[in-house]
Amino acid sequence: MIEEAFPRHMHPYWPHLQENSRAWLLERRLMSPAKVELFADSLCYTDLVAGYYVGAPDQVLGAIGDFSTWFFVWDDRHDRDAVHGRTFAWQRLHRHLHAALDAPGRHLRHGDPLVAAFAECLLRLFAPMSEAWNARFARHFHAVIDAYDREFGNRRTGTVPGVEDYVELRRHTFAHWIWLDLLEQAAVCELPESVRTHPAFRRAALASQDFSAWYNDLCSLPKELAGDEVHNLGISLIHHEGLSLEEAVTEVRRRVRICIAEFLVAEGEVIRYARELTVQNNPRAREIGAGVRACLFNMRNWFSSVYWFHHESGRYRVENWEDSSTPPYLSESAGGK
Repeated sequence: MIEEAFPRHMHPYWPHLQENSRAWLLERRLMSPAKVELFADSLCYTDLVAGYYVGAPDQVLGAIGDFSTWFFVWDDRHDRDAVHGRTFAWQRLHRHLHAALDAPGRHLRHGDPLVAAFAECLLRLFAPMSEAWNARFARHFHAVIDAYDREFGNRRTGTVPGVEDYVELRRHTFAHWIWLDLLEQAAVCELPESVRTHPAFRRAALASQDFSAWYNDLCSLPKELAGDEVHNLGISLIHHEGLSLEEAVTEVRRRVRICIAEFLVAEGEVIRYARELTVQNNPRAREIGAGVRACLFNMRNWFSSVYWFHHESGRYRVENWEDSSTPPYLSESAGGK
């Protein structure tokens, strides 16, 4: 269904993005040279972003691409800290990320490469945007950091969240509102709150992100079961609803299909809303209408990009790993630094 209803688009800057991402990972010391050589391209992180934010200025796409790559590296650090019980290391990182988010310029030379790279990404993301947008982004990402901390606590205690609790938590750990904020940056148009909270726009945005989160859960379920993870919609369904693995997979697929249907309905309403804005005799309204269309176009692109990423990225090919509980692209020795 995805292949037919959501044609794949790729930003023309993608080959340069891939090359620059490899260099950035080395420059920021986020992966070892050997790991970059072996795995950076096959992980397909840049493919994902090049499909998410089509039409973004090249420089903006580069900043978003590095931030997205950083997010995956951070997610892996969080996982390894939880697996190895590195509570102090995680608490320190949690604290330093909050501080870097509030004052990125003061953390560019931080001793932890992950914190320093985060600060550098923030400065690039903040540069073209207003103070109001930057404050909104920071508020949203503070919530993401705290959600990751809640996940860390759950993993250390073996607590599987209930289905509804997990859905709410996942919307933060997947960073729904962050990726939606970045749609505006890609469109070179900051949207007023009245547009962002417009019912149809909100439904389309949430459907695109929920689809992405649930499809990720669907594809990462074997990896997460092998790694004793407790955060996955399928795992919550098994643990709290008494579903078998097969039944849980069926239910997650059902939710994925609901997201697709909800988006397609909301999409038509958003197109009509954008048309109403663009026909007004008001330059700002026309600008916002064009911005809404650009954001909607990339909400749609999330479906195809997420779909292809999960079928092409080595991140989810557990069957090819020597140890199904330890991703081969990680350097365990660097995990607690």
